[in-house]
Amino acid sequence: MTGTRYRLEVQPHIPERLARLQELAGDLAYSWNRQVRGLFYRLDPELWGRCGHNPKVFLRRVAQKRLNEAAEDRIYREEYNRALSAYDTYQREEVRSGIEPHLDPAVDLVAYFCAEFGLHESLPIYSGGLGILAGDHCKAASDLGIPFVAVGMLYRQGYFTQTIDGQGNQLAHYHPTAFADLPAEPARDPGGGEIQVHVDLPGRRVALRVWRVKVGHIDLYLLDSDTTENSEADRSLTYQLYGGDNNTRIQQEIVLGLGGVRALRALGLAPTVWHINEGHPAFLILERCREYVAQGMDFDGALELVASATVFTTHTPVPAGHDIFDHGLVTSYLGESASQLGIDADQFLALGSSPNSQGGFNMTAFALRGSRFHNGVSRIHGAVASRMESYIWPQVPPDENPIHHVTNGVHVPTFLAREWVNLLDMRLGGEWRSELRNEKYWERIEEIPDYSFWSLRQSLKSEFLAEVRRRATLQHRRNGCSPSQIERLTRYLSPEELNVLTMGFARRFATYKRATLLFSDPERLARILNDPQRPV
Repeated sequence: MTGTRYRLEVQPHIPERLARLQELAGDLAYSWNRQVRGLFYRLDPELWGRCGHNPKVFLRRVAQKRLNEAAEDRIYREEYNRALSAYDTYQREEVRSGIEPHLDPAVDLVAYFCAEFGLHESLPIYSGGLGILAGDHCKAASDLGIPFVAVGMLYRQGYFTQTIDGQGNQLAHYHPTAFADLPAEPARDPGGGEIQVHVDLPGRRVALRVWRVKVGHIDLYLLDSDTTENSEADRSLTYQLYGGDNNTRIQQEIVLGLGGVRALRALGLAPTVWHINEGHPAFLILERCREYVAQGMDFDGALELVASATVFTTHTPVPAGHDIFDHGLVTSYLGESASQLGIDADQFLALGSSPNSQGGFNMTAFALRGSRFHNGVSRIHGAVASRMESYIWPQVPPDENPIHHVTNGVHVPTFLAREWVNLLDMRLGGEWRSELRNEKYWERIEEIPDYSFWSLRQSLKSEFLAEVRRRATLQHRRNGCSPSQIERLTRYLSPEELNVLTMGFARRFATYKRATLLFSDPERLARILNDPQRPV
């Protein structure tokens, strides 16, 4: 006898007194709001850790008994009400002073495109620094009240986590994500229907669902091809961040660039500034030109109009880190799009030409030609990028071409350790949070005694070394090392040995990550490694 097996999930009921926990769990403002995260932690610290600090998953798994107890706990309710009051105050805040002369919220809207966003571990659609910066841009835009919308992709498997085997090889592990566990909801039109857009690829049309992620004051919209309307191959286009070969990569970038613009149009949004964060989303230039050509404009005029409202940030200081697609691949996927613009394949391919991409289409070159505002991510990198991309303006000296720099920062509420926050609160009072851009204000930091800074720094270093040692021990144990071998390998990773210089390579071993930089000055390296007074 055969039958159908069903899986039932019984979820707890959140008491009325704590009903807005669901709302707090659906806004990624929790990623930088310790008060909100503390509400979940205090309900069940162990479960909070097991759930990967994901409020949505946590609320499905927390014991009903614990919720009922918290609803009757006066101290917990007071903390809950304080967190809600602070959250509601934040949501009511308007544009910060100093923004209005540059952006009018009634008219302007910045559309920020990136292949990855690192907002919090509960939304695993990032791999590294590019995503973390994009996430911080979203958070800062929310804090400043900038009229801002972000566009990316919702990856089913995200980026891999890595382990190191006994031979030192990097092993990649992909972990499928249940979208029901993410702080994301289907984007809907005014009638309540789920928004869907389409992108044409050779011989077929790919359907894309659109998901909305609330990040404080701003929205992040994510594209997803994993829908039953698509073939298995097309459903997998948004499975992995930076996965597959160049054939997969160009399709992903077409989805992001063309599909992202169409998603914003379907949402009724009309950005006045378009920001391309690294070259991956640069095909949005193509889609925006198509819109103007469809209105009767010629391609050159359309490109100039598009470029005048487009910002491009380049990140990678070595040529190997820039996407270059074979001409045949580009014409196969975008030849029809070029003809819609009234230009032939050669004219289109010329937009992506560069000295290091003979026979290839360089996405960075395309982004530079399709934008009028360009920046690197530090003063030094801006100068490097100016030299590296000087072929775009051959008549202009590199130090005078239009690539400038905006130095990367971090979103302070996200990354500043709780201990530093407490020290600043104690010494400066709570107003320092609103003075982050006031250089004069931060002269007050000299009032804090040196020993306070140093002792706290050493305390945090001790915690860091303890965590590194724990992880290294697990890695060596997994790889079959004996206890004596583990002790020898981790002896300097001691929370007590704070004067030991610890060096590591916390990146993927890809060529353009410059792992060999450590060996660029062998004599200096030898002095560091052999200093008996300062063990390494």
